[in-house]
Amino acid sequence: MNIAARSTLREWVFNRLDVPARAWLADQLATLQTDSSDRTLYLAFGSIPRRLGKAALAPAVEDLALAQRLVPGWMPGTWSLADAGRILVLSGLDGTPEQLSNRFRALCQTADVSESVSLYRGLVLYRSPAALEPQVAEGLRTNIRSVFEAIAHDNPYPREFFDQHRWNHMVLKALFIDSRLAPVQGLDERANDELARIMLDFAHERWAAGRPVPHEIWRCVGPFARDAVLKDLGRALASDEPLERRAAALALAVSPDPAAADFLGSVPALASDITNGRLSWESMEAAGESAPNHALQRNQP
Repeated sequence: MNIAARSTLREWVFNRLDVPARAWLADQLATLQTDSSDRTLYLAFGSIPRRLGKAALAPAVEDLALAQRLVPGWMPGTWSLADAGRILVLSGLDGTPEQLSNRFRALCQTADVSESVSLYRGLVLYRSPAALEPQVAEGLRTNIRSVFEAIAHDNPYPREFFDQHRWNHMVLKALFIDSRLAPVQGLDERANDELARIMLDFAHERWAAGRPVPHEIWRCVGPFARDAVLKDLGRALASDEPLERRAAALALAVSPDPAAADFLGSVPALASDITNGRLSWESMEAAGESAPNHALQRNQP
């Protein structure tokens, strides 16, 4: 656990609470230091929304910058006061890695959706975070998108603690539940040849079924696009969907195959935008162009 990060989170929360709520939370945190029994923990954890409310934590711009300095990838910008309060309670628990893992698992097994979101958002602030990985893997099984995205989006935990198999499973699962890939931290850093093959298989299945291909998959394919894969990118480059064309161009731009330049040369305007920095995955995200492009087609045969 990063003590400075927890102290900072506590300060943010306390500064946003009224006097009664602040006194209640201070009392709960102090009590848990001397009595961290399951009963005390569950009572505190379950009472947080009623006591603290569900308003946004709303950290200032400088607070978000501080968060990044304290824990690279920590992004509490979308947290609520209830999220922050629950995470404060959990991050203060002590014990062996096995004990903390068991308690975290028990809380996850009885949590409602809102509580699950809070539990997974705080992963990197807890003690012994690596020990929590088996339960986090269970969390990825959910089809509740908000819970899945509490793990996968704006969370440095998967980047830091998932092995390649777990990582690839998470990225593929995002496609199946119409979740975006852009907010996945480390998407480019953790790209791998196996994931590229998985994404290609997914694209071929979609094409065979006459369904559109999520344009974000090409981000995972580009760095490994060689030989016949260039033809797949060429097909995407000829799509009627503007997002898919841009994504295919970006993928071709990072392909290690020299022949990719010929495909990219067929779309000089896009190639120029990439060269001049006007087109990038980041610019597409900033323009709101990274939402799944297949969600509206979900009920297509």
